[in-house]
Amino acid sequence: MQLAVNVDHIATLRNARKEQEPDPITAAHLAELAGAVGIVCHLREDRRHICDRDLRLLRETVKTKLDLEMAATEEMLCIAIQTKPDLVTLVPERREELTTEGGLDVKTMRAALAPFIEELARHKIPTSLFIEPDKDLVQLSAELGAAYIELHTGTYSRLRKADEIQHELVRLREAATLGRKLGLRVVAGHGLNYINIIPFKSLSDVIEEVSIGHAIIARAALVGIEKAVRDMIQLLR
Repeated sequence: MQLAVNVDHIATLRNARKEQEPDPITAAHLAELAGAVGIVCHLREDRRHICDRDLRLLRETVKTKLDLEMAATEEMLCIAIQTKPDLVTLVPERREELTTEGGLDVKTMRAALAPFIEELARHKIPTSLFIEPDKDLVQLSAELGAAYIELHTGTYSRLRKADEIQHELVRLREAATLGRKLGLRVVAGHGLNYINIIPFKSLSDVIEEVSIGHAIIARAALVGIEKAVRDMIQLLR
């Protein structure tokens, strides 16, 4: 199981004082040097952390894989086509939320998502859909033409009882297994940290990559981003 690092919260820290530092571009470079196989950033409508300048410079400098998280809006479609990230991950977005609160409502959005994914594909940009670990949603994601699914691990990350954790791991495994059977590449993320990643890595045979941001950036504030990334990679191994 490999690691992609989300650098959004480096930008959050920078923007708190409206300064130039810390720079998410530098953080991305250091994460790559430490072994991350991808850099993730979420360009939100309100630009609360990552801004257009960040995305442009990340596209110019990231050497591994740039995954642009974004809402399925016309504005973001134009930006993605212009920027050409290696992957676009479509996520739900509400102005009021502190962070993404759950997976895409793929069933409701089906009619809008199909042409959106098709247009990205026309520009040779693969799409990932951020979904709950539900078999129906996995099936629908494949039908819509997604190349990847990212399974939302928020429910898993909040559980504390062993039996509930095990039940959610089974649900994640079943969704991931179906995804792979349907030809989808399967990744996962949201709320994963240095503790809950230990049982989660039992899914490494069906989930190829995890996307982690907040936990790594929080640890990086104490030990540095390179060590924070290396520590997580060591746990994943």
